Amino acid sequence: MTDRDSPEQAYTDFRQSLSYGDYLHLDELKGAHQPITDAHDEHLFIAVHHVSEVWLGLIVRELQAAMSLLEQGITDAPLKMLTRVVRAQEQMTDAWEVLKTMTPADYLQFRWAFGHASGFQSQGYRMVEFLLGNRNPVLLRPHEHRPDLHGPLDAAMHAPSVYDLTLRLLAARGLAVPPEVLGRDFSHKYELNEAVLAAWLQVYSDPATYWDLYELAEKLVDVEDNFRRWRFNHLTTVERVIGFKRGSGGTSGANYLRQVLDIVLFPELWEVRTRL
Repeated sequence: MTDRDSPEQAYTDFRQSLSYGDYLHLDELKGAHQPITDAHDEHLFIAVHHVSEVWLGLIVRELQAAMSLLEQGITDAPLKMLTRVVRAQEQMTDAWEVLKTMTPADYLQFRWAFGHASGFQSQGYRMVEFLLGNRNPVLLRPHEHRPDLHGPLDAAMHAPSVYDLTLRLLAARGLAVPPEVLGRDFSHKYELNEAVLAAWLQVYSDPATYWDLYELAEKLVDVEDNFRRWRFNHLTTVERVIGFKRGSGGTSGANYLRQVLDIVLFPELWEVRTRL
């Protein structure tokens, strides 16, 4: 090790300079970690959910940025943003593996303490769902007591999803997307349309001509694929820890999560593989 490589060369005086901890507001971040009980595994439970919420915030930001560009007819830069979404989704999915180290007995030591608090009430998760197109007015209700959370969700519910914006791009390229699809009520979940499927068949049958649309479609499939993996890992974690007990948020727990697995966000992009 040379003198230049010595740790003594590192900057150590932060009286008038921004330190690592100051930049990241680590005091506030760690201060948010507030277990209610003395149970050892409550720390794990809170940490995993805190980390997941941070990733959800990043996913929302990247989706919104990609959607803004898609609205302008730009397809290349959004691919990088959607790739980042996929990588963040992978981190969230892996977080369930850490939580699975908690046994049912561990969980029961503190489950009573947080009452009806539940991931079902996560504004970050719900925003991701709305941006991807899974819309249901009932899902807004847990946020009615917080206008700052409810307002953005309500706006997202009534605005085009990332898939709606993609279909607008298809229409702009001369592909036959019906007006009733382009001007649909965005507050409802999107349903498969045969004319849209025919448009995607045209893209997938001639990817050289429609390469940007083809690449965008495959990236959206990546996003939904990873979303499904996250939901599946969520289900298996719940079954492993609480079995088929009712969830703390009032849903049927594992049974509810099984139903959610059947949701398809971009139906034509999956069906096109069968029709090719």
